[in-house]
Amino acid sequence: MISLSMAFIVMLSTMSFTVDKHFCGSHLVDQAVFSKAETCGMSMNAEDETHCCTNEKIEVEGQDELKISFDSFDFHQQLFITTFTYSYINLFESLPKQIIPFKDYSPPLLVANIQLEDQVFLI
Repeated sequence: MISLSMAFIVMLSTMSFTVDKHFCGSHLVDQAVFSKAETCGMSMNAEDETHCCTNEKIEVEGQDELKISFDSFDFHQQLFITTFTYSYINLFESLPKQIIPFKDYSPPLLVANIQLEDQVFLI
């Protein structure tokens, strides 16, 4: 579960996306992620100074530098990492396999309680 969540975090940190917003005055008309926002239908000519519509684009850049090379460590650091990993993996022992001899056999059917029928009780 932890490895899945860490992989998801790495994927989200490296992902880049763009949020495109279209405003008509101060009212948000459309907002789109990964695509262009739809307009309200009013023309936005460059020579027209009286238009009230604006477009806003927010770009979120992901990380590019996630690669850590094992070759950048010197010999002593590599030796420490490999020794630590090997000793940590061998630190844990597996549990012995439990043998259940009558696993495949079902118990006999209990037809009647014999102690009650014979009135034999341990005191």
